[in-house]
Amino acid sequence: MPTYTPPTTPPAPTTRFDDAAMRDALSRFCTGVAVITAVQPDGRPTGMAVQSFSSVSLDPPLVCFCPARTSTTWPKISAAGRFAVNVLAADQEELCRQFAVTGGDKFTGVDWRSGVNGAPLLTAALATLECELADVLPGGDHLIAVGRVTALTPAERLRENGPLLYFRRAYGRLGPSSPAASAASASAISSRSASIASARSRSEA
Repeated sequence: MPTYTPPTTPPAPTTRFDDAAMRDALSRFCTGVAVITAVQPDGRPTGMAVQSFSSVSLDPPLVCFCPARTSTTWPKISAAGRFAVNVLAADQEELCRQFAVTGGDKFTGVDWRSGVNGAPLLTAALATLECELADVLPGGDHLIAVGRVTALTPAERLRENGPLLYFRRAYGRLGPSSPAASAASASAISSRSASIASARSRSEA
């Protein structure tokens, strides 16, 4: 496995940068990809691909994403007042590209069903979270849309595929791993979580 050798003299941070430099620095942060879907007031489905999806809170259950102020899809989602977050799997790059374009019928050839709140749920998504739009905050040239989760994919129906990733302006996926390694990793995480929960329980007693 290749190893990282740090430079002898770390580069000095700069306080003078432009949009391109900011964008390039942020591109080093690997994210997952989600498609935000909703039903417009006229009954037509709409959606947009985002890399800005994030969890906010467990109690209450809140998530957020950041649409650009110039987005033509966001006003349609905002008008709906409710939406669904569809977390994409590694084999859904083309689907992501379909929802990343401006205009046109993004749902052509897409298999979906209506969720509890009426928002479209993409059939092959890794997970889905249905939300009520709780708040919209200013965020510079973007907006911060906060959703309260009202329904989600039950654990027994979650897909086991790896996620679709976005890094340095390109799509990717997690490296291959054997089933045994995956099982060992899951076991280690479960054991670690149990230990943490036990420690918290003792400290709160």
